[in-house]
Amino acid sequence: MKSDLAKRVRGDFPLLRTSIDGRRIVYLDSAATSLKPQPVIDAICRYYTEVGANIHRGKHFLSEQASDDYEEARTRVARFTGFLSSEVVFTANTTASLNMVASGLGLTGDDVVLVPFDAHHSAMLPWRRAAGVRYIPVSDTGVADLDAYAALLRARPAVVVLTHCSNVSGVYAPVERMAAMAKEAGAVTVVDAAQSAGHRRVGGENVDFLAFSAHKMLGPTGVGVLCGRHELLRRLAPPFLGGGVVDWVDTERYDVRKVPHALEAGTPPIAGVYGLAAAIDYLQAIGFDELGEHDRELAGAMVEETLARPRLRLLGPADGTDRAAIASFAIDGVHNLKEIAKILSDSYGVLCRTGHMCAQPFVDRFTDDEVLRVSGYLYNDREDLDVLFSALDSVLDFVRGRR
Repeated sequence: MKSDLAKRVRGDFPLLRTSIDGRRIVYLDSAATSLKPQPVIDAICRYYTEVGANIHRGKHFLSEQASDDYEEARTRVARFTGFLSSEVVFTANTTASLNMVASGLGLTGDDVVLVPFDAHHSAMLPWRRAAGVRYIPVSDTGVADLDAYAALLRARPAVVVLTHCSNVSGVYAPVERMAAMAKEAGAVTVVDAAQSAGHRRVGGENVDFLAFSAHKMLGPTGVGVLCGRHELLRRLAPPFLGGGVVDWVDTERYDVRKVPHALEAGTPPIAGVYGLAAAIDYLQAIGFDELGEHDRELAGAMVEETLARPRLRLLGPADGTDRAAIASFAIDGVHNLKEIAKILSDSYGVLCRTGHMCAQPFVDRFTDDEVLRVSGYLYNDREDLDVLFSALDSVLDFVRGRR
């Protein structure tokens, strides 16, 4: 790899100093959750050690400080996504954001919603409960079938859900083109950017709703983002009522606040929002051109190493399709991948994941079993992949010899 980004930033991630049985850890599970750099940890600590107060509920010094910092973070998210600050809602995670839209638009079973076949369960199941879902099919290599998508749009769907980057194959969908096609068909567009935010630039003029989580882009767990065009956010029925979402309450009526506050009931994840703002600052200091190039190089190396091993069956295209540093594969003759992942972890310090990746219909289309997924980020490089694949070769040789 040409990129030296990993070597430059590794010192910022305290967890990478950890070892397992004397071996440094090789963290390849960033699609599940990323590691956190010290500036993000410091920002969260700063809230608890220097501020600590609730927001929008008092006029004392610390409450004013917390409120100002919280709203400044909203502005930074707005600049990061291209939405207005009044169009940024803080939620618990991507799942909460997508559920808020699916349940809040007032859809019925007669409304058609298009959902990608490779969607995460969080971008699929809320719509199955709220409306009539039709799937955007994928090709035999797991790439969105754009001809079939164009045909589906002729049914005039109410909503089109798009997955920017598959959490299984790592393939980037041509979201800008697909969102433009959906808008021409009169649909509301919703983009799941859980795997792309923090890796590539997100948003776009044809994206009505954009959802992502802080914890997959160097931020803390417990805070997500829903960006939505103002007129559409106003259409959403607030999922919760209580403190923070009303301006006036008497015994007969209540007045709901304007968005985005109408959609943030109760005390929000204040410390998490401090951490999210720090994560955005950290990523923007590197720049998304460099982050994207590192991502592409790492992805290419993953595919190359996987294809070099005939017993590994890669899910997704093996050509130059634009993809993230995510590779999922089945292993011929091995069904208990959990045991493989456990050995990789405990004996080699390599941390990755097995299962259906919360995208079971898509995984089941290509294999009758679970898959093993490796997913990298800015702190990984070719050296990490060498450790992974060398360890995997040794484990599989041992398993084969044991039979």
